[in-house]
Amino acid sequence: MLIKKLAENVPQTNNKFSQWLGKTILQLLGWKIVGQFPQRAKFLVAVAPHTSNWDFVIAVAAMLAIQIKIRFLGKNALFFWPFKIWLNHIGGIPVERNSRHGVVEQMVALFNKNEQLVLAIAPEGTRRKTKQWKSGFLHIAHQAQIPVVPLSLDFTKKEISVHAEVFIQADIEQELVRFKDIFINITPKNPQNR
Repeated sequence: MLIKKLAENVPQTNNKFSQWLGKTILQLLGWKIVGQFPQRAKFLVAVAPHTSNWDFVIAVAAMLAIQIKIRFLGKNALFFWPFKIWLNHIGGIPVERNSRHGVVEQMVALFNKNEQLVLAIAPEGTRRKTKQWKSGFLHIAHQAQIPVVPLSLDFTKKEISVHAEVFIQADIEQELVRFKDIFINITPKNPQNR
C-alpha cells in the first residue's frame, strides 16, 4: 500500500502510532488507497457509497494511515459515553438528524473561521437504502467556496479511491446528479442498500 505524503498545508495528525495502527488495519483487511488529496488547507470529502458500519472502520483506518486530520459529521446517537470521547478525539461532530438545526450554516461558519479544515460527509446520510442523497454537502462547499473531493469505498476491489476535486456551481441539483455518477460503478458492502 503506497501512501503519498500530504502537502504541508493539509491538516495533519503526525501521530506515528495512529499511522501504524491505520496501516496495519488496512493491510490485515487487504485494502489499498489510490489517489491523493489536493494540496489545499480546506476541502470537503464526500464519502460514498455508505451501506455498512464497515465503511466507518475502513475510512477511519485510511484517515489514520494517511495522517490526515479530518472532521466528520455523525448521528448524535453515536456520541454516548465513553465512545464519544474517542469520536470527539478523532474529529467527530454530533448532528441531530431528526430536525433541521442549520447544519449547513454551522459548517460554512466553521470553514470560515478556520485556516485549515477538512470535513467528511456521507451524502446518503444513512446506511439504509435511500432514493435521494442529501445535498447539504454541496451547499456547504458552494457557500464556503471550497472544493469537494469524492472518496469511494469499493468492497469488491478493496480499494479506497481519492477522486479529483470538484468545485461546486450554483445549480445544486445538477451537481448532485454529477456526484452520484462518480460513484455509479463502485461496489458497496451491502449492494441491496444502494
